[in-house]
Amino acid sequence: MPSFTDPFELAGLELANRVVMAPLTRCRANGPGNSPTALMAAYYAQRAGAGLIIAEATHPSVVGQGFPDEPGLHTAEQVEGWRKVTDAVHAEGGKIFVQLMHAGRVAPVDLLGEGLRPVAPSPLPASGRRQADGTPLIDVVPVELTGDGVLDTIGDFVVASRNAIEAGFDGVELHGANGYLLHQFLSPRSNQRTDQWGGTVNNRIRLVLDLVEAVAREIGPHRVGLRISPGATANGMVEDSYADTYLALAWELPSSDLAYLHVAESPGDRELTSRLRRVWDGPVILNPATPQRWTGPQDLHLIEDGTADLLSFGVLFISNPDLPARLVAGGPFTDPDPTTFLSGGERGYADYPSLDDRT
Repeated sequence: MPSFTDPFELAGLELANRVVMAPLTRCRANGPGNSPTALMAAYYAQRAGAGLIIAEATHPSVVGQGFPDEPGLHTAEQVEGWRKVTDAVHAEGGKIFVQLMHAGRVAPVDLLGEGLRPVAPSPLPASGRRQADGTPLIDVVPVELTGDGVLDTIGDFVVASRNAIEAGFDGVELHGANGYLLHQFLSPRSNQRTDQWGGTVNNRIRLVLDLVEAVAREIGPHRVGLRISPGATANGMVEDSYADTYLALAWELPSSDLAYLHVAESPGDRELTSRLRRVWDGPVILNPATPQRWTGPQDLHLIEDGTADLLSFGVLFISNPDLPARLVAGGPFTDPDPTTFLSGGERGYADYPSLDDRT
């Protein structure tokens, strides 16, 4: 029976354990041109005890930015900033991928620069989104990507992936989840195209498959992971008959070559998780559905019973930088401060103590 403390070979990369730090948007890239800072290097180095760190959502192009102070990977300054992060993590013996995310139709207009507007598979705004205080968001009608625009977007991801390897990352995770651009192409509600990129299931999954192929060709398939969130409603998403979409996608993915499939599980649909695992026989990282709580030690059985190969933890990694050691010890676990999740400086970011610091 496998244990979360067991090492794991991930497409030739030796991981010290099966605990993964999930990508967490923290909005601290306030260096020149949204480049990472020394504070970010310290933050990730503190968490290098994870078997694998998946660094936060990082935009591959100006028009893909989704949050203020969100890092990018399309300029020399950003590459240099990320190199300091990867060097710090590797110095602590850690392994680190970066998540590449294009916000698509939910990109805030005021972040994109003069003359730029959000892009999407179809000119349909997200709906039902609210700010943290409950105020409804007014969503802008996005510009529908032309066929050439789709190919240019794939090219942006390819360049960003090449930059990621230059910056010292061990690989990249393509963000096909949470209502961002790739996810928007997968859903028949947000993708109402009639060309080769929309309509049938096979056409709606085409962008993701072509993107995976293009990035794998550029940096090697063993350095490429994909994150999906079947049925997720984040950012105004609605997915009808989503199981068919994701089973078709899993069937077409080259499982023998890619690093992993990262599944953000739909609440109440463990059956789909199991079906995806049967269809796609490569390594599976699971971010399990845990309504009303964070992923925690009570979910480690999902590795032991074979539901997943590795388990990704989000919020607990924010406030417990040495989370794998705490899982071994059975705690204690520090509660995070949600007011610092998406903005701020060191407080609530790089100042949470490790177990050694507490004694």
